[in-house]
Amino acid sequence: MRSTTARPANLHQARLLRLLRDHGPQSRVDLGTRVELSRSKLAFEVDRLLKAGLAVPDGLAASRGGRRSHNVRIAPSLRFLGVDIGATSVDVAVTNGELEVLGHLAETLDVRDGPVTVFERVLTLAGKLRTTASVDHFDGAGIGVPGPVRFPEGVPVAPPIMPGWNGFPVREVLSQELGCPVLVDNDVNLIALGEQQAGVARSVRDFLCVKLGTGIGCGIVVGGEVHRGVTGSAGDIGHIQVEPDGLRCVCGNTGCLEAHFSGQALARDAAASARSGRSAELAARLAAAGTLTAEDVSAAAGAGDTVAVDLIRGGGRRTGQVIAQLVSFFNPAMVVVAGGLTGLGHSLLASIRTQVYRQSPPLATGNLPIVLGELGQVAGVVGGARLISDHLFSPA
Repeated sequence: MRSTTARPANLHQARLLRLLRDHGPQSRVDLGTRVELSRSKLAFEVDRLLKAGLAVPDGLAASRGGRRSHNVRIAPSLRFLGVDIGATSVDVAVTNGELEVLGHLAETLDVRDGPVTVFERVLTLAGKLRTTASVDHFDGAGIGVPGPVRFPEGVPVAPPIMPGWNGFPVREVLSQELGCPVLVDNDVNLIALGEQQAGVARSVRDFLCVKLGTGIGCGIVVGGEVHRGVTGSAGDIGHIQVEPDGLRCVCGNTGCLEAHFSGQALARDAAASARSGRSAELAARLAAAGTLTAEDVSAAAGAGDTVAVDLIRGGGRRTGQVIAQLVSFFNPAMVVVAGGLTGLGHSLLASIRTQVYRQSPPLATGNLPIVLGELGQVAGVVGGARLISDHLFSPA
């Protein structure tokens, strides 16, 4: 069924909708206080939202003495789809208008199989959610992909780990297939939005969100809004050089952070350590499975393997080296570390913190929390729902 969601007519209505989304049902008195509108103007704008079907009455508010105010909530029928496409997996979720997850499905895939194959899987998962979560329509969808995106058009541009995706009209194709508005962004930007919406960054407006996985990227949030840069490539920190005479990266340069510490780089270095005989623990795991992953390195480190511990600490040091430069330049209120490699545990986070606190100026790090994300696997899909709802809850 094609979405027919109305749009707010002005900035006042947009602010009211975002307040209802982020804070749940509100009394008219509370809404008036938050948006600083006169009682008559507030009543007019709320009534227009009710008539448009974007909000609904929600009973009487608690008494404050005198006449009781009426509560208003965002329309419970709204449904947003969040899709987080990673290099090796995809997560798809549907939320209500308050961005509560109503259904979530995930499966492994290889983004190198190309957009047609990947989107067949996405549409299949979205179809399953329609059934399991009793959803008859989507009002909008937010899609994350693991590479640079020209945001206004929703088109990936020369993504290093996504062969076959360059210039593919993701936004246009999925909008036609899903029958609703679609926005497309880099996956780390969606993780940042998710953590801002319902995770560890709820209370800050200026922060960095670093994703460590198959690739490495950074979501930059300034004044509560994602900063994408002029062409959409802001935050591509995986290709900042950390070793002047280092390894060649998939981007064509040498010494990039991603070439020395990412999911693939860690698996490569772990296998080399196993084959050279430096790590009996990793050698045993390689012999048993035929391959090694970041999970194997984490398990080996937990078993006391010093080589695995050194691999994790070395990766944390190089990552911290890059984050320290960002902290010195941007002076954020928080750094959030997310992505699959956070499963490596405390040693990784401790190494990142040590390097940042050592390298960046005290004024920038004196009260700087460097923390793990709270939402884990659902951060990207919640961020996708936040992205498209921000768009829909803006004046038409």
